[in-house]
Amino acid sequence: MNLHFLPFPKKLEYTSSTYTLKETFNLVNIDQSATEFSLNLLKNQLKSKTAHDENSSFIIHISHNSELDEQAYQLEITNDKITIDGGSQVGIHYGILTLVQILQQVEQEIPTLLIDDAPDFPARGIMLDISRDKVPTMDTLFDLVDMFMEMKINQLQLYMEHTFAYKNHETVWKNASPMTAEEIQELDAYCKERFIELVPNQNSFGHLTRWLVHDEYKPLAEAPDGWTTPWQDFRPDPYSLDPSNPKSLELIQELYDELLPNFSSDLFNVGCDETWDLGQGKNKELVEEKGRGRVYLDFLLKIYEEVTARGKTMMFWGDIINQYPELIPEIPRDTIALEWWYEDVNQYMEKCKLFAESQIPFYVCPGTSSWTTLAGRTKNCIANIQAAVEAALEHGAIGVLNTDWGDLGHWQPLPVSYLGFAYGAAASWCYETNKELDLPTVLDLFIFKDKNKVMGQLAFDLGNAYLKPELTIFNGNLMFWMYHNSLSEMKDIPRYSMFAKSGKDLINDWDTLNTKLEETSTYIHGVIGNLEDAEMQREDAELIQSEFITVANMLLLAVDDAKYQIQSTSGGSEITNRLDTIEKQLRANWLARNREGGLADSLARFEKMRNRNS
Repeated sequence: MNLHFLPFPKKLEYTSSTYTLKETFNLVNIDQSATEFSLNLLKNQLKSKTAHDENSSFIIHISHNSELDEQAYQLEITNDKITIDGGSQVGIHYGILTLVQILQQVEQEIPTLLIDDAPDFPARGIMLDISRDKVPTMDTLFDLVDMFMEMKINQLQLYMEHTFAYKNHETVWKNASPMTAEEIQELDAYCKERFIELVPNQNSFGHLTRWLVHDEYKPLAEAPDGWTTPWQDFRPDPYSLDPSNPKSLELIQELYDELLPNFSSDLFNVGCDETWDLGQGKNKELVEEKGRGRVYLDFLLKIYEEVTARGKTMMFWGDIINQYPELIPEIPRDTIALEWWYEDVNQYMEKCKLFAESQIPFYVCPGTSSWTTLAGRTKNCIANIQAAVEAALEHGAIGVLNTDWGDLGHWQPLPVSYLGFAYGAAASWCYETNKELDLPTVLDLFIFKDKNKVMGQLAFDLGNAYLKPELTIFNGNLMFWMYHNSLSEMKDIPRYSMFAKSGKDLINDWDTLNTKLEETSTYIHGVIGNLEDAEMQREDAELIQSEFITVANMLLLAVDDAKYQIQSTSGGSEITNRLDTIEKQLRANWLARNREGGLADSLARFEKMRNRNS
């Protein structure tokens, strides 16, 4: 039999025989090479097939091999034994995880084989957005950590703007259901046992609206009275810190002193991305005099001093500084740049080259393509991760950080992101053997655990619904944006005309768009109609079904709303009644995995569609 893996190993050789599981087994852990936690993972998988007995002739031999790299392992199954050698406890742990995946696919007969495996990148992470607007419950986080461990992910970041319960700043987080210090410490320990590094993350320059809208923090804002985005939208709320105000740095110092002691990691992601308003407010003259890049870098270097003073290695988003390549050589070599891009058009090669030439260690940071989509963007997700990893291999990145954002209400349910999590983990482990990974199959086997092999393909296909209208929008899809703007409004918004990538500008060809919307509706009904055949062996199987039904209903409502607009009419009570039902579904699904904070803000975003049809 041909086995499946997530991720697929670097080298796998079948040896044309089988090993038959005996009635009892014995784990021989030479010199305590494997941790008790790792051994228990294997014992728990074996116990459904055989019993543990230290006198058994069925021996799984586990040992340390100093000639292997730290994360490398060798797994050999012959017709009379199973052997796992690893370069360290973590390498052995990965070997055990691979054996567990084999055991999940067999009954008593195991194919004999030799696996020689090691990752392409030492760091393979996932970043979850817990600031826009979902803060997961601890149970949800624990479940995710277990899932990530099985994918051989070894870093986790929780993207934070205002969702840590800082002692002196309750005004900022009081309605957000934030993470507490005790919860971070508990999660850190949970991750560490599973060989995952929980990396602290606190945006420290831009993306601080949730702080700066409050009167006591507004004096720290660069543009307290509003600013204009690169796509010419005016934003009335403040956004970035004023880097020339000493009190901005004092706030940062206080936050770091409280946040960082809760993590065992030596890394710290300070963010500092998308500081678009810099120079539009208090630093206008300074930016005109010194240049925007210089003003940005000067503040970044001050943040660097604060991070290193606290014994951490600074990670920061590279999107601003890479616009000023002449300044990149001034970045300290003991930082880590995070180079992000989320579209299937490859912009990674040139960006990564800038950091590589200046010998700045860097990660590539693609995304799951789940946010501002409802159901994901499967094709874009795969191509985006491929582009990132190819550039990372070409230019010597030290890690891959796969991001999962929650922009504009975080409406996509968590299982929509499983596909992106899985492909990102696989591609960053060994790109050559995982580039063409059979995603629907591995999702059914290891994630959805669907005996009928329905959910993997369903998630894959529903994530491609965004292609059907043939109006593809940068960093989102048409159906999602229908909840935020009418078709007429979209014609005049620079964001859409700037980033629409379709050959036809269907936003101005409503007859053709109407036909495409009819085809989209038919496609969605066809995909979601398979859901009743799923048979997931998971405790949250019913919840996953509810989440995908809600997603499909949201997609279909957006399609119908657009069709009403093409007909120059309002959907009226039909649309608003369906919207009411979706709100109830979304609320129930949200609270099953997440804290309540942020839910009201998220649901309030339905009002634009509601008002349009009232």
